[in-house]
Amino acid sequence: MSSCSGNCSSCSSDCGDRKAESLLAALNPHSTVKKVIAVVSGKGGVGKSTVTSMLAVAMARNGKRVGVLDADITGPSAPTAFGVTECQGATEEGLYPAMTRSGIQVMSINLLLDNPADPVVWRGPVIAGAVKQFWTDVIWEDVDYMFVDMPPGTGDVPLTVFQSLPIDGVVIVTTPQDLVSMIVSKAVKMANMMHIPVLGFVENYSYLKCPDCGKKIEVFGPSHLDEVAAQFGLPVLARLPIDPSVAQAYDNGLMETVYTNDVEGVIEAIEKAE
Repeated sequence: MSSCSGNCSSCSSDCGDRKAESLLAALNPHSTVKKVIAVVSGKGGVGKSTVTSMLAVAMARNGKRVGVLDADITGPSAPTAFGVTECQGATEEGLYPAMTRSGIQVMSINLLLDNPADPVVWRGPVIAGAVKQFWTDVIWEDVDYMFVDMPPGTGDVPLTVFQSLPIDGVVIVTTPQDLVSMIVSKAVKMANMMHIPVLGFVENYSYLKCPDCGKKIEVFGPSHLDEVAAQFGLPVLARLPIDPSVAQAYDNGLMETVYTNDVEGVIEAIEKAE
């Protein structure tokens, strides 16, 4: 149109040349992040943060420089998993994330609180803004793969992450319970709505291995994930057992000592993602 001002954000016309406004936030100019992978779940309590930390450790063992952005502001746990308590410091250029023993960079709201046990009682937009600042204000140094530990569900923070960060792929964590179909469907459909590729599924708590006979016991009953995965044409990348030693390592900040071969299928899918 001849009267077009070029500002689509304030225009209500249905113009053929109209382009969607990018909501991507600018990465801190002193940062370098090559790939961003979001680890999501449709509900809480599925072990998403544990899977995130396992993926970070496995990728670091493959010789990659790794970052973990803890986007779960009201339930942060990444510092606990890696045994870090404070950031490396700050300059006028930005805030430096915590560094783990093996060189994984970690940023979480719990690294900024005077007392990590204090609750974060913020409204949704403020929480979402904090997550965006972890991208814009933190100095991520030469990160090959950043794993974003997302809060459960499809609310403000997941929406902000999907819109503001250049997500290269999504890994969906679930469990072998009956309601998996509905929960997984919500997560897949949100990613599709945001035009973000879903790399596949990780089924956590898939089974318990008997320490005496080695038999796999399906504590939560038979898995229904294969049917759901087939419905969406997506792969099941890993099935992780219930392992008390992993929970103990997580609680003691020792995730970098955990056996991670169980997630190698996920790592391969992430490395192949374009």
